[in-house]
Amino acid sequence: MQHLMLMTGVLFCFACTEEKPQTLQPEVVKVQKNPFPFYRSIEIKPGLSFEILSWGKGVDSIGGYQILMSDSTRNNYRSESAERNGIMTDAWNMDLDNDGNPEFYIQLLSKKNVSDLNVYEYAGGSFNKISFPSLTSNQKKGYQGNDKFFIKNGDLFRSFPAKDEQDSTKTITKTYQYRLSGNSFSTTEVKPE
Repeated sequence: MQHLMLMTGVLFCFACTEEKPQTLQPEVVKVQKNPFPFYRSIEIKPGLSFEILSWGKGVDSIGGYQILMSDSTRNNYRSESAERNGIMTDAWNMDLDNDGNPEFYIQLLSKKNVSDLNVYEYAGGSFNKISFPSLTSNQKKGYQGNDKFFIKNGDLFRSFPAKDEQDSTKTITKTYQYRLSGNSFSTTEVKPE
């Protein structure tokens, strides 16, 4: 009888233990922050592409940038890197001098509201830096920053607000057109119509 009661008790215990449905805890997925504050991919033609990226830890305006070239049709890969002093805000390509070699324009915000360009041409299997001209003292008269670079009809322009020389309470917009010839820039002021 004791054995029967013991067996009944054990069966009763097994019968009463209900298996609780297992609740799944949501898995916490760590999202890794993009290590490149700026990234742009530019395809020149099928198989030939360039990637422009910036990197750096700490202060956003100090670090480096790199241009990576991938020519998968010829198994040719090149890169160019440089230090940067500013935050990369834009990058594009164009062939301003119409020589068949792409130029890469990298726009940097060097101060709170001052933009500048770094220009590289890819020719003959290497990157050549082209010096982009700073504003002359005459061009800087009344300069207030907030530069805007834009392309119109295949030409490169820069405009910015400036204090009017005749009336310091007024603000005018100065616009300059840039031309490239022989890896050298020239600048012409565009007068308002």
